[in-house]
Amino acid sequence: MKNADKQSCSCCAASREQSNMDKHKTPESFVKQTSNEIRFKEKMIYLPGGEFLMGTDDQEGFPQDGEGPVRKEKVRPFYIDQHTVTNAEFAQFITETGYKTEAEQFGWSFVFYKFIDPKHKHKVQQVPGTPWWFALEGAFWYQPEGEGSTIDHRMDYPVIHVSWNDALAYCKWAGKRLPTEVEWEYAARGGLEQKRYAWGDELTPNGEHYCNIWQGDFPRENTEEDGYIGTAPVTAFPPNGYGLYQVAGNVWEWCIDDWSTNHSVTKTKHKSESKVMRGGSYLCHKSYCNRYRVAARTSNTADSSTGNIGFRCVTDVVE
Repeated sequence: MKNADKQSCSCCAASREQSNMDKHKTPESFVKQTSNEIRFKEKMIYLPGGEFLMGTDDQEGFPQDGEGPVRKEKVRPFYIDQHTVTNAEFAQFITETGYKTEAEQFGWSFVFYKFIDPKHKHKVQQVPGTPWWFALEGAFWYQPEGEGSTIDHRMDYPVIHVSWNDALAYCKWAGKRLPTEVEWEYAARGGLEQKRYAWGDELTPNGEHYCNIWQGDFPRENTEEDGYIGTAPVTAFPPNGYGLYQVAGNVWEWCIDDWSTNHSVTKTKHKSESKVMRGGSYLCHKSYCNRYRVAARTSNTADSSTGNIGFRCVTDVVE
């Protein structure tokens, strides 16, 4: 893999900064929390917290991404969603609040080229340097491939085309928050220590697929050996040791943290427009974006949305 490929990870998720389309509309970013109720708490897993080894010095890792060094981190007890927020759950949020996502405010979002109907070609703009990403007018969470597409048969799939700001708004309504990056990795490891994947060191144990990623020749051909060409239902693959589904592949997951590759810099001293994303997506492939490993990380701007970014929530334990 070329160093440029390691550094950019432009297959991971396109950014609004890469597009010349309208970037200046203001999102409706405030949602009033209607009660102290925690929504969908029955779908959350309690994690006791403690110390664990975060990061990796694996030869397959990307030092440029700040994956290393391996370091000891401590986590307080918390609850975390078993799976990423689904279309059904997000639809309830929209119904109760009338919230408009940033993609809707902008009028477009990023869609992988294979999913675009030819009749929409006049409504797209290609992202420079990444011919597989198109900014598509009318691509929103409820019509993920643009006008005429629907989520009617994908209600148990992860919501996509949601920005970091959108995720925060949902969290506020749900009485939850986004996980810190430390919490996310602790949870994703499932109790295993320094394993490459959430289930161990082998990608396909006994030939079985444990995550939804790209198979074949990226970005030209996906053989769909894992059963999916795009997103999959949130519980489509076996959970990790903590009972969490799809912490690898399917969709990238927003974390609360500002992006930095210097782990000695405190959050009070570092601010960034880019936010951390973890977990990889259905577009990840070892030949280009080997970021479905549990220590892998990348980032995107807080207002960006694509067809391979979602999120899951956490909540604190009240002592």
